[in-house]
Amino acid sequence: MRSFALGIYALLFACSCAAATHPAASDASAAKPGAWDAAAAAKYLDSRQEWWQEWPHAQKDHGTMCVSCHTQVPYALARPLLRKNLGEQAVSDPERAMLDSIVKRVNLGAEATTFYTDAEHGPGKTKEARNAEAVNNALILASYDAANAAGDPADLKPATAKAFAAMWALQEQTGPKAGAWIWQNFHFSPWEAPESEYEGAAMAAIAVATAPGHYADDAKIQPNLTLLRDYLKREEPDQPLINKITLLWASAKMPGLMTEPEKKALASELYAKQRDDGGWCLTDLGQGTWKRHDRTPFPTASDGYATGITVLALEENGFGKSPEAKRGIAWILANQDKAQGLWPASSVNVKRDPNSDVGKFMSDAATGYSVLALERSR
Repeated sequence: MRSFALGIYALLFACSCAAATHPAASDASAAKPGAWDAAAAAKYLDSRQEWWQEWPHAQKDHGTMCVSCHTQVPYALARPLLRKNLGEQAVSDPERAMLDSIVKRVNLGAEATTFYTDAEHGPGKTKEARNAEAVNNALILASYDAANAAGDPADLKPATAKAFAAMWALQEQTGPKAGAWIWQNFHFSPWEAPESEYEGAAMAAIAVATAPGHYADDAKIQPNLTLLRDYLKREEPDQPLINKITLLWASAKMPGLMTEPEKKALASELYAKQRDDGGWCLTDLGQGTWKRHDRTPFPTASDGYATGITVLALEENGFGKSPEAKRGIAWILANQDKAQGLWPASSVNVKRDPNSDVGKFMSDAATGYSVLALERSR
């Protein structure tokens, strides 16, 4: 694995995790048939992060790497929960490398070259890539700060504050997209397509609401939050279900995004999409919005990404005891590939070899969100 300097995040997280005393989920897995294997999930996610760090296409200037929506974001959200579950004493080496890279890129600012550039990919791609990275950086750093916060405003670390400042500076202030971030679009759903702009804005709301130190109450960002809320509410009717699920998740953390009747109506709509086996299929959550690039049939099986994020959003909003959510958890418990540690999912864009490194991008997300749903249900 490529070497990164040990940064302040690694030092803080290593110290704060030393007191973790939770029993390893892998022990419980051996004792209870059908239970999930947290150690195997952690091993899979770490291995994928290590691969991502070495993959030439993910490597960027100044010894940094691309921050991906499908691999790094779910990894960053799920891996700290696994560390606590397993009673690990410090952040894993792949986490440390990820955090060092993000902090370095945040401090470099515009000096850091974006993953996509106008010269290589066409007009606007530099801005789109900068916007997506800014949201992802803020989300990841805020989630790690929150995991170590004690309620003091100083718990928002300097690099995180800088990441948020960069994010707000790139937010659209006027026009039809006011409140959003112009997102990278290669017609690869759900994270690099026209609908991804909305998903990115919802994730920005989660980042703000997750940040410690009462950051969401900061007077300086209230005009930005007003724009963000207005955008999310204004554009919600035209979104595919997968984006509405992300909004539902965000609404549990940030007030003013959805009313209780709206949440219940969306929950009922999601229940109607549940498969007979208890899972959800990503195809069903975006069909009509997406086009298959290679004209092969869309995936039709329940998958870990659709099921994990749906159950998580339901749980976060008080629907976790519903029969549908319980059946969703049962599907997740029954469908981990314990040999590899992953939960399966397939691309809605093209048919890929699920055992190839690129073919595992969807399983990276599926594993992260399945872990989030399972940990939330504890």
